[in-house]
Amino acid sequence: MIVAIDGGVASGKSAAGKRVAGALGLPFVDSGLMYRAVTKMAAERGIDPDDAGAVTQLARSTELKVDGERVWADGVELTDGIFDADHMEALPRVSAIPDVREALVAQQKRLGQGGVVMAGRDIGTVVFPNADYKFFLTASLEEKVRRRAAQYEKRGEHVNEDTMRKEVEARDRVDTERAVAPLRPAGDAIVIDTDDLTVDQVVDTILALINERP
Repeated sequence: MIVAIDGGVASGKSAAGKRVAGALGLPFVDSGLMYRAVTKMAAERGIDPDDAGAVTQLARSTELKVDGERVWADGVELTDGIFDADHMEALPRVSAIPDVREALVAQQKRLGQGGVVMAGRDIGTVVFPNADYKFFLTASLEEKVRRRAAQYEKRGEHVNEDTMRKEVEARDRVDTERAVAPLRPAGDAIVIDTDDLTVDQVVDTILALINERP
């Protein structure tokens, strides 16, 4: 079984996806961690995020593994600091490079062999267009900012909500407007507005919809 869960920044796709995977007995892959890993590695190696050739070579030559909220590159764990604000500006630029996306999509397809719940921005449209189940989670800007701020504060980081609002708006705009694999629901995806739902309620909704179908 392949379950695709897409959505923008702080839509709840990763938190819900992990719990859905646990309920179904499937591995969970947060595809966004792969783009974060490449962005982090590029920064550590002094690679300009706008140098498409160098970043693509990095993505093509690195074997990435994702397990829940942890990510490894060639067997070395990169989870620590993967969400650092220092990488926020470069992340959408790296993610928009067509050849980087091609390289990582190929790895995502391999990770999905044998069944998976995968969360991202183009899982139902590009990575697994024939997924058994497709969901697209949405949330209002204010709710996204609240959730993202809570995530940062949980990690002990100070948050300026005005700055966070601009970052969330910019990230969703870049992802939606990029030429390759833009953020959008697949034509056959079930759209779930998560504004007034807890993570458990989103999970229950997804599982109920899966169980409805034979």
